[in-house]
Amino acid sequence: MFKILIIDDDPTIRVVLKRALQNQGYDVIVASDGEAGISQAQQIHPALIICDWMMAHLNGLDVCRLIKANPKLATTFFILLTARGEVEDRVMGLDAGADDFLAKPIDINELKARVRAGLRLYQLNQDLQAQKQALEKLNQDLQHQKQLLETELAEASSYVRSLLPAPLKGTVTTESLFIPSTQLGGDCFDYYWLDDEHLVIYLLDVSGHGVGSALLSVSVLNMLRSQSLPNTNFYQPNAVLKSLNNTFQMSDHDEKYFTIWYGVYNRAQRQISYASAGHPPALLLAGTTLNLSVKHLDSSGLPIGFLPDTEFEQDVIYLQEKSTVYIFSDGAYEISQPDGRIWGKEAFIRLLIDSHQQNIHLKQLLNQLQALNHGNNFDDDLSLIRINFT
Repeated sequence: MFKILIIDDDPTIRVVLKRALQNQGYDVIVASDGEAGISQAQQIHPALIICDWMMAHLNGLDVCRLIKANPKLATTFFILLTARGEVEDRVMGLDAGADDFLAKPIDINELKARVRAGLRLYQLNQDLQAQKQALEKLNQDLQHQKQLLETELAEASSYVRSLLPAPLKGTVTTESLFIPSTQLGGDCFDYYWLDDEHLVIYLLDVSGHGVGSALLSVSVLNMLRSQSLPNTNFYQPNAVLKSLNNTFQMSDHDEKYFTIWYGVYNRAQRQISYASAGHPPALLLAGTTLNLSVKHLDSSGLPIGFLPDTEFEQDVIYLQEKSTVYIFSDGAYEISQPDGRIWGKEAFIRLLIDSHQQNIHLKQLLNQLQALNHGNNFDDDLSLIRINFT
C-alpha cells in the first residue's frame, strides 16, 4: 500500500483529500503545517506528498526544497497544491523540485489521476533504483570473486614456483626462467641426480590454463620426483614417457594432455639419452663462438594422454666439452606482435644462439623477450632451462 502525505493548513482540504484518497486504497497521513509535514515525511517516507503552496511559517516551496534535499526522500513524488496558475509560478515550483501541480479548486477526478500518474513514476523510479543497487551489488560480488580468484591463482603460482628445483652447481650448472602468464598455466620442470652419474632433466607443458592445468603439472612433477610410476626404468626416457602416457590419459584427466621433453645425462659417458612427447626440441650448442655447433634434440612422439599404449622413440647424443642445452616451453616464442603475427620458434632460436655467443644471462634474455612482448604479461607460461656441461 502506497503511503501518501497531505500537508495543508486548511482542515477542510485535509479531510476532503484524505477521504478521497483513502477510498482509492491508499494509506493517507495528514499534517497541518510545513514543519509537521517534514517531520512526518522523515518518519514514514511517503511515496507521494501533496502540499499546499500558501501556508504560514513554512510555505510549500520551502517544504519541497527541504524534502528534495534529503537523500532518503529525494525520490518522493511531490505535488504542489496551488491557486496560482501563472507560468512564472510553475517555473518557481519546478525549480524548487516539484514534480507536478494540482490547481484549486480541486477536481477529485483530476486529483486521483495525478496521484496515479505520480505513483507510477515513483514506482518506476523505485524499480530503477532497485535494479541499480542490484547491479552495484552484483558488480561488487564479481569484483570480490575476481580478487579471490586472483589471490588463489597467485598462491597456486607461488606454490608451483616453490616446487621448482634450485640451480645446480659443479660439473653441471643450471640457470632457469619461470614466468607465469596472467592466468595460471601448466608449465613445470625439474632436474635431479638419479645417482652419482645420472642426471634427469625434463620440462613439461600441460594444455590449457588455470588451476586444473597447474594441478596436473604438479601431479606429474611429484610422481617423477618420487619415482612412483609403476614398473618404470627412470634411466630410459622412452620408458618414462610410455608410463606417463598410460597413467595420464586425457579421458581420465578432464581432456587435458601435456607435452614433455625428458632427458638423462650420463656423466661418465658424456651422453644424453632423450625422448620427446609433442614438445619443442631442446637446443644443443657446443664449440667456440666462431665455430658453434647447433643441434636440435628432437624425437617424434604424440603428447602425453592422446592415445594409450603409444611407443616413444629415444635418441642418444654425445656432448663435447663446454656444451650447453636449452629446454623451453612454447610460451617462450609464441609471442603476439602488433601486426597480429606470432613471433615464432625460429626467431627465438636465433635469439638463443645470439645470446649464447654473447654470454648473456637468462635474465638479460628475458628483458629482450619482454620488449618483444611490449611489456605486457605473456599469453602463456614462459619456461626456459639452460644446462651447462663442463
